[in-house]
Amino acid sequence: FHEFLLKKNFTLTDGSAYNIQFIGTKIYFIDLLSLKKYDEGEYWVAHKQFCENFLNPLILKSMRNVDFNNWFRGNLEGISTKDLNSILSLKDKLSLNMLTHVVLLNYFDQKVLNDKKLDLKKIKKKKLSKKAFLLILKNLKKFISKLKLRKSKTVWDDYSKINTYDTKEEELKKKIVSEFASKNKFKSLIDLGCNNGIYSRICLQNGCDQVIGFDYDLNTINEGYLNAKKENLNFLPLYFDATNPSSDLGWYQNERKGFMNRINFSGMISLAFEHHIAIAKNVPLEQTIKWLTETAPHGLIEFVPKEDETVKKMLFLKGDIFKDYNVENFEKILLKNAKIVSTKIISKSGRRIFEYKK
Repeated sequence: FHEFLLKKNFTLTDGSAYNIQFIGTKIYFIDLLSLKKYDEGEYWVAHKQFCENFLNPLILKSMRNVDFNNWFRGNLEGISTKDLNSILSLKDKLSLNMLTHVVLLNYFDQKVLNDKKLDLKKIKKKKLSKKAFLLILKNLKKFISKLKLRKSKTVWDDYSKINTYDTKEEELKKKIVSEFASKNKFKSLIDLGCNNGIYSRICLQNGCDQVIGFDYDLNTINEGYLNAKKENLNFLPLYFDATNPSSDLGWYQNERKGFMNRINFSGMISLAFEHHIAIAKNVPLEQTIKWLTETAPHGLIEFVPKEDETVKKMLFLKGDIFKDYNVENFEKILLKNAKIVSTKIISKSGRRIFEYKK
């Protein structure tokens, strides 16, 4: 986009990741006020911001296999070049792009801050030709395209293949989801614990306009995003830790709204998800159900009982301290928060899908 602008004699004064937003997998640039007329010889004022918001997180994942999501969330300006420079080895830095966008950028950044003898007027007099500016952008683009994701195995990588349903049970679950979507045709649907988007796709195929998926597993999110992009689906999977969601951040804690203040969904599906909150994370069942029903006024919640193999494994690791975790109590609490439209048993272990409506 910046290359395109320079050719039209415009440039960008900002390099913030928040200037980029998504509708499904389609990318939109939203900050028109950061566009300005290009002045011949000017430097890229947003270079540092672009690196810290876009480039540094990708380098961190590609070269050190460190997931940047929570780190980025701790700082609205991304991952500082100073921090990245400290983490990388000498071998990591031995390339022209790494020297330019990490080592030297960090050096000059520190020099400007700490060198009292630095003559800023002299620096300002130096010019950067448009040709050189475009070359920087082209080389940077090439460098980013070569950064490869260092994918490591995650817990839920193969969940769609190794889950505890047999084929018949899985088909029943898909049928319930498709009928729910077809009956309601939600304008916007939240899929909690979306994995790679298998049920989100079903909802879109049955009349829902848009699905936003949330999951903790980065590999399945990446897979879901690439599939949605390939199939041109209006599905956006996002990284999300339900017990540590994004909070109000920035100036006056009002610059970026937290998860519960931003969501505005007409429908919800939460399949094989609640036990990860109630059992894996020790959140009381009453609070788990209250939170789930607050994400949307109408939805499906799958209850996974203690008799299920997945829950058995979880309890084996931590012991059964969940005396109130049973289907009777689940139903009783759900009725306090919403009307139960229907209940369907979907597995031999006693998994049930509850349709609720506020």
